[in-house]
Amino acid sequence: MHRKAYLYLCITSLFWGANSVAGKLAVGHISPMLLTTLRWTVALLVILALMTPQVKRDWPMIRRHWLLLLLYGVFGFTAFNALLYSALGYTSAINAVIEQAGIPMLIFVFNFVLFRIQASLAQIAGFTVTLLGVLLTAAHGDLSALSELEFNFGDALMLVACIIYAGYTVSLRWKPDMHWQSFIAAPAFGALLSALPLLLWEIWQGALILPDATGWTIVLYAGIFPSLLSQVLYVRGVEMIGANRAGLFINAIPVFGTLLSIVLVGERLETFHVMALLLVLGGIAVAEWGRPRT
Repeated sequence: MHRKAYLYLCITSLFWGANSVAGKLAVGHISPMLLTTLRWTVALLVILALMTPQVKRDWPMIRRHWLLLLLYGVFGFTAFNALLYSALGYTSAINAVIEQAGIPMLIFVFNFVLFRIQASLAQIAGFTVTLLGVLLTAAHGDLSALSELEFNFGDALMLVACIIYAGYTVSLRWKPDMHWQSFIAAPAFGALLSALPLLLWEIWQGALILPDATGWTIVLYAGIFPSLLSQVLYVRGVEMIGANRAGLFINAIPVFGTLLSIVLVGERLETFHVMALLLVLGGIAVAEWGRPRT
């Protein structure tokens, strides 16, 4: 079961890392809030086409837990990305990557404060090693460059985003016991509903950019892989090994994103890329080796 969870979470990190690259490629081809809205529209269309029979079977349970399921979509699916997009208007991508690397530690803290679930020393050590890998990626191999970073309003938005996603991860312990197709359908609907006001705000600001061919390609990718498949796999991974252990895989996202930038955008592979990937994977391995056994 653990190996399957590792596979699910690695694929999730890969798809979310690719989403970061897609976000870079989307600039000038589609505006952020329109992208957010359309990706969930695509995800819901796929759900309606393929998952409607299962949703109908689970409809009584969906109705019973409708508010919780919608809130999963509002906070776990939409709020984090909306805050991330907004933060990047004020702060650098490097800052955003570093701040997202704090999500696993926030998960540790929330689990301890709310449920007295303790992280082992090995898990703390593993988190530290993965964080070093993220910092190495963000600093492009020169950790001294991190001392020159400045923090601003965008960083405050990223902090809120990280708190929200850590809270979402921990709250999955209350997820209703239903088929994964039904579970993903209701939050996806909540995500679309919560994205519509953001789209209206973008239109009102005069910042709307309608998608061209590249924009539509990014919409289709974001709607199927990061929005749908990744969310299913992440939730399943948290179910199988718990929030503390699954959260560490989040730190693989910037490394996978950097490696995919090399493949898709033509950036050059450097030694620090390989070192960062080994640190992240090594940190996860250390945390898994020393995880609490009870």
